[in-house]
Amino acid sequence: MTPFIFNTTASIICEPGAARRLGALVAGRLGDRVLFVTDPGLSALGLGAPAIASLETDGATVTLFDAVEADPKRATLERAVEAGRAAGVTGVVGFGGGSSLDVAKLAALLLGSGEDLDDAWGVGNAAGPRLPLVLIPTTAGTGSEVTPVSIITVGDNEKRGVSSPLILPDIAILDAELALGLPAAITAATGIDAMVHAIEAYASKSPNNNPLSRMLARQALQLLGAHIETVVANPADLGAREAMLLGSMLAGQAFANSPVAAVHALAYPIGGRFHVPHGLSNALVLPHVLRFNAPEAAHLYAEIAADAFPVLADEPGTQGRCAAFIEALTGLSQRLGLPQRLRDVGIGEAHLPAMAADAMLQQRLLVNNPRAVGEADALAIYRAAW
Repeated sequence: MTPFIFNTTASIICEPGAARRLGALVAGRLGDRVLFVTDPGLSALGLGAPAIASLETDGATVTLFDAVEADPKRATLERAVEAGRAAGVTGVVGFGGGSSLDVAKLAALLLGSGEDLDDAWGVGNAAGPRLPLVLIPTTAGTGSEVTPVSIITVGDNEKRGVSSPLILPDIAILDAELALGLPAAITAATGIDAMVHAIEAYASKSPNNNPLSRMLARQALQLLGAHIETVVANPADLGAREAMLLGSMLAGQAFANSPVAAVHALAYPIGGRFHVPHGLSNALVLPHVLRFNAPEAAHLYAEIAADAFPVLADEPGTQGRCAAFIEALTGLSQRLGLPQRLRDVGIGEAHLPAMAADAMLQQRLLVNNPRAVGEADALAIYRAAW
C-alpha cells in the first residue's frame, strides 16, 4: 500500500437541533469570549440567534461578526480579526456556508498565532497555534467543517488558499434543522458541489489518494445522489437534509486528504471574475472537465457511476459507463434547474482566454488532475461550456 496521511476534524456531532444546545455541547471549550462569524443574510433571518443565546446562557460574551460575503475578500477576514482582537476573544464559531467557515478558520488562526497571513498562504505554511474553533455548516456543499483549507479572494480576481491541519476545527456540528429554509437553487448548487468533491477526490492523481478517501467518496455519492432531488423538491424533508449534510461532510473528508483538481481550478476564475457562487461554478464546468479527463480516468468514473446513479450498474463496458455517468450528471443538473452554459450566467465569449490564464494559477489543484491541463486545454473546456 502507498503511504498516506489522513487528517480530519476531531469531534463530529450530527443531530437535528444541536445548534440550539451549542453552549452545552462545547462545554466551555471556547472560553468566555467568543467571536461568532456568519453572513448578513443568516444574521437577518436570526438563524444563528439560538446558538448565540446558548453560548451566552453558558456564560460566554459573544462578539457577532456578520459581514462575510460570498467569495470572501481579504479585507473581510482582516475586519473579522480586528473585531476579535478588540474583544479579546478566546474562541471562534463559524456559522453558515463555506465562506463564513473559511473566514472563521483563518480568524482563529490569525488571532491565536498573530502570524502574518502572507506567511500562511499555501500548503503547510501556517505556524499556529489557533484559538479553539467550532464550525457549524448551514449548507450541504463545501464540507469546510472537515477540511484543512480556507480560500480567500485577494486583489480583484485571484483566489488563494491556506492549507494546514492546524485550521481543522475542534468540533463540527451537523444540524439539519439549519438547512430547512435553504432556497432550492442554493440547495441544488451546493449539492452538486459536494458531488464534485467526491468525484475529484476519488479520481485525484495526488500521491495522497488513499483507501479512506475513496471509501468516503463513494459513500458520499450514494447519499448525495439518492437525496439531492428529494431535498430540492421538498425543502422541509429533514431526513433528506440530514443525508445531504452527512454526504457533504464525507465528501469533505475525502477531498481534504485526496485533493480536488481541474473542475475546481476552472471554477475559481468563474467565481473570482463574475461572482458566480462556487457550487454553480463547479456545475457549469463539471461535465466538460470529465469528458476531457475520460481518456485517462474512464475506469475511475465507471467505478463510481452506480454509487451516484444506481441505474448505471447495468451499463456495459468501462467507456460506456463513464459516458453514461457524465450524461447522468448533466441530466441531474438540468432537472435541478441550474444554468447550463457560461453564457447563462453573463460570461461573454471574449472573457474565456483571460479565464483560461487565471485557471493556470491554480497549479496546486491542476497537479491532482488525472490528465494534464494546459492553458489551451482550459480554453477549450471553457469554450465547450460556453
